[in-house]
Amino acid sequence: MQRENVASSNIVSIGYDETSQTLEVEFKDGAVYQYYNVGQNIYDEFMKAPSKGQFLSYQIKNAFPYSRVG
Repeated sequence: MQRENVASSNIVSIGYDETSQTLEVEFKDGAVYQYYNVGQNIYDEFMKAPSKGQFLSYQIKNAFPYSRVG
């Protein structure tokens, strides 16, 4: 999945596949997680959020199933 680099203290890059509604997040420690059933609107809000880490914590982490990849 193609990811876009973002300005964040903990997140390196974020990717999204609209067809499968899969959000992919790469962290500075090298871990990559995929979050499933994430709507396009959530991804758009995530990319616009001033704090990517806070948005991930409050809007995504406990709301969507996920797995670590790689």
